Parts: sequence; structure tokens; C-alpha cells
Amino acid sequence: MSPGPGADSAPASLTTTQKTSTFGSLRIRNYRIHFLGSSISNIGTWMQRIAQDWLVHTLTGSAAAVGITTALQFLPMLLFGLYGGVLADRFDKRKLLLGTQSALGLTALALAVLTLSGAVNVWHVYALAFALGLAAVVDNPARQAFVSEIVPPHLLRNAVSLNSANFQSARLIGPAVAGVVITTVGGGWAFLFNALSFLAPLAGLLLMRTAELAPARRTPRARGQLREGLRYVGSRPALLWPIVLLGFVGTFGYNFPIWLVAFTDRVFHADAGTYGLLNSLIAAGSVAGALLAARRGSRRMRFIVGAAGLFGVLLMITAAAPAFVVFAALMPVVGLVAMTFQVTANATIQLASDPAMRGRVISLMMMVFVGGTPIGAPLMGWLTDEFGARIGLLAGGAVCAASAVTVGLVLARIGGLRVRISLRAGRRGLSLVPRDPEELTARA
Repeated sequence: MSPGPGADSAPASLTTTQKTSTFGSLRIRNYRIHFLGSSISNIGTWMQRIAQDWLVHTLTGSAAAVGITTALQFLPMLLFGLYGGVLADRFDKRKLLLGTQSALGLTALALAVLTLSGAVNVWHVYALAFALGLAAVVDNPARQAFVSEIVPPHLLRNAVSLNSANFQSARLIGPAVAGVVITTVGGGWAFLFNALSFLAPLAGLLLMRTAELAPARRTPRARGQLREGLRYVGSRPALLWPIVLLGFVGTFGYNFPIWLVAFTDRVFHADAGTYGLLNSLIAAGSVAGALLAARRGSRRMRFIVGAAGLFGVLLMITAAAPAFVVFAALMPVVGLVAMTFQVTANATIQLASDPAMRGRVISLMMMVFVGGTPIGAPLMGWLTDEFGARIGLLAGGAVCAASAVTVGLVLARIGGLRVRISLRAGRRGLSLVPRDPEELTARA
């Protein structure tokens, strides 16, 4: 019997140029079920995100408090993220997801009951955000690694991109609906919808044909599995440096709840409907970025670095937007570049990982990407409160751009490249070229 999808023991090639249709993964029944269930749940997730941010802002009037909520939600990923990857490699991912999705639904239900009853306090939101983060520690690596058991290796990049498009498409609907719900009947109903929406992925997991899945070889329980995962990533520049870059961008650049709340309230003096609109505009660009990535083959590392640098520059430009119309017009562009960077880095890291190590690699990736939020969110929230929304956004963009330049220079050095600046007509002004052999020998 030939091995099924995801059963190979070696990482998929990073140099493949095999083209696939934008929606190629949807030809697989189990993936269609997974995609549909996620679509419904993702809408609820975005409704809760918007309602939660606005609830905290209403209760406290502080951008820093929104940052603290975000930080608490991602703190478990920073503290325990690698353990989630070990569990994803060790146990049946489908069964793990049945448990984690149930837990996520129950936290949303608790917040809905507290809000609708009028008993909610900010510490309730903090506590439930932390509980949600604990469930996500296992859910994130298990859910992402599970995709490689649903689709064959040549469709993995396409499936990762479609998952991102799915999540961002929900961002087009969820924030807009949440804005209407909050202003008409209250945010508690948004939390209740999210709780009920988890029934869709749970039903999808139960309806999947397990015979058509191709589980990766499970890692037996043993000592030193966390260290093994760290050594594995540390010895592979194709994994290490994209993860480092994701860490900087995720920590300092993906703080949209803080900045958009602050711009909506303090710069443009608008309400929750405008906040939802800005999130939807970012999502429109993100969907476009994810769908473009779904059609592409693998990318060079320089593309990932360039996308991160461009994202940082765009944030700085957006910080100086003189009017709401300009700010809103930049949101889709920011979303497109952010998602292009995120999807390309995510898919490249997964394809470069051995299936037996993929859960730990993904957990490390998620740990630095979203686990840095407990550091970045309060810091960006403090900067925004003390110096204004524009300074906070400018600072985040500057860090992203600087980290991209630094990682690019490190990778160029590792690859034996140097920067060449040419003023001659017909030549690229700035390019990377191989170092002279004599120079490499002298450095060695």
C-alpha cells in the first residue's frame, strides 16, 4: 500500500515549482469539511475579538488595558507553547482538537453569561482571556499540524494559504457584524454566537473519514523532547531565521487591536462601528494576500524578509495618515502585505519540517509569533497611552523594519552574499551578490 498524504518522513521540498489551482485543496472531502467548520467558527472568533476589545475599552477607557487583555490571552503560549507542540506530536491530533475546541467554546459561553447578566468586570475578561490562551497552547499546533494529515504534501502550502484566507474572510464579516451587534443589542450576544459557532468544527471533526487521514508517526513519550525540538530548529537556518523574524513582527507589529481602538476613539472620535469597519478593511487585504499565496509555489527567503520590511514601512506611513479616508485606504494594503508575509513564512517553515517534528516546530513558531504579545502589547499600549496613537504605531513599524533589515543581513552573511550598490544605468540599484572567494577564504 502506498503511503497516504502526510505519511512521508521527510520534509517537502522547498524548491518545488509545482503549480496548483487556488482552491486545489477543496477537492479533498475531509479538507472541505474542515474548511466549512472553520469558516463558521472563525466568524464567531472575530466577533468575540472585536466585542472583547470594545468591552475592555468601555470598562476601563484605557488602550493599555486592551493590551493587557491581549497579553494575557497569549501569555500561556509564551510560557507553555513548546509543551503544546510535544502533545501535538505525541497524541492523535483529531482527538486533541475535539477537546480544545470544546474548551474554547466553553470560555466564550462563560463570557457571554457574565456580560448578558450585567455582572462582568474587567478581571473576568482578563481571567477568561488567560483560559482561552491555555486551550490555544494545544489547539494551535495540533490544528496546524493536522492539516498535513488531511492533504498530500504537494497541497500543504495551498491548504495553509486557504486556511489563512478562511480566517481573514471571516474577519470581513465578523467585525462588521460585531459592530452592529454591540451598538444595537450589546456585546454579550457576540460572545454567545462565538460559543455556539464551535459546534461547527466539532461536528466537522466527527464527520471526517478517518480512513482517508494520513497521521504522521507519533512521537513516543521520552525525556528531552523539548530540547530535541529546539536543537532541531537551531541547526536549520531555513527554520530558525523565519521564526526569529516572525517573533519580532508578531511582538511589535501585530498589535492592531490597540492601535485601531486608539485611532478610532482618540484620533477620529468614532464608535465601535468604525472600529469594526477598519478591521474589515484590513481583512479584505489579508484575504487577497492569502489567496495570492495559495497560487504560488515556494518563495525564496529574501521574499519573506522583504515582505516583513515592507510591512514595517507601511505601518510607519499609516501612522502619519492625515485623515480618516487615507488611514482607511491604507488598511487593505497593510492587511495584504501582513498576510503575504505570515502565510509565506508559515508554509515555508511547515514544509521545511520533518513530519515527526512538525508539532514542536509549529509550537515554537507560534510561541515566538503570538507568545511575544505579552511583551509587545503592554509596551505598545503604554506608548499609545503616553505619546498618542501615531507614535505607538510608528514605533511598532520601525521595529518591524529594523528586524527585517537585521535578519536579511544575517542571512546574506550565512549565504556568502554581500550588498552591491550600483549607480550604472540598466543595473539594479541595490542587489545581493556572492562574495569573492578570496574574501570568504580570508573570513574563514
